[in-house]
Amino acid sequence: MDNNTEAEIKEKFRSAKNRLVLLDYDGTLVNHTPLPETAILPEHMSDIILKLVDNPQTKIFIITGRGRGDIDKFLDHIPINIIAEHGAMMKIEGVWKNQIINNFLWKKAIMPVLKQITDVCPKSYVEEKIFSLTWHYRNVDPDLGYLSSRELMHLLQEIIHSYNLKILDGNKVVEILTNDTGKGSAVKKLFEQHPYDFVLSIGDDATDEEMFEFFLNHSNAFTVKVGEGPTHARYRLKSINEVASLLKKLSG
Repeated sequence: MDNNTEAEIKEKFRSAKNRLVLLDYDGTLVNHTPLPETAILPEHMSDIILKLVDNPQTKIFIITGRGRGDIDKFLDHIPINIIAEHGAMMKIEGVWKNQIINNFLWKKAIMPVLKQITDVCPKSYVEEKIFSLTWHYRNVDPDLGYLSSRELMHLLQEIIHSYNLKILDGNKVVEILTNDTGKGSAVKKLFEQHPYDFVLSIGDDATDEEMFEFFLNHSNAFTVKVGEGPTHARYRLKSINEVASLLKKLSG
């Protein structure tokens, strides 16, 4: 993202009356860590977000794949709206509500496959959330982790169609959730409920692409990919520090 683009975003933000800011958490506001429970929001980032939250014309959502308990723990000092588990749950004005109906029977079919891969892949582990299952391999030898993730997705292909599921190939994680769950579906609901004349959407991995794709035809939306890799986002920032710099300019 060059200086001209930053200036355009700042100008459009200032002139808009109904702003929507969507921020992924891990890899966007905080660095990925070997242990997910240690990914604490830095103080300077907290200060920036608090200033944005205080703006009455700006609606801010943290939109994450994390479970409700995890993300609440990190953000309990900020009165912010949250979309968790890729849109399955939403917290608005302090109240959590489920956004989908799930019978959970599919977990019984998926869990044995995840355990099979975990048994042959040291330092990997399975996380069970309310509406999804996630296999983590951030702490695994990189080559073994990547090969095991491909094998896992191959094994899951035989199951997911029977249960109306999908696979998200994220940053050192493989997530399984229902087809009607996703960041794209979540932001679509937000737009159906309220018109926005400015949108800033920032994320760092494949789980954010549904969100970026939804905004492709929205001329007032600025979508930003953090880091390298293919993306539907219109713009790119290199690091979390650049995210902080951009948000600080908007909060000032």
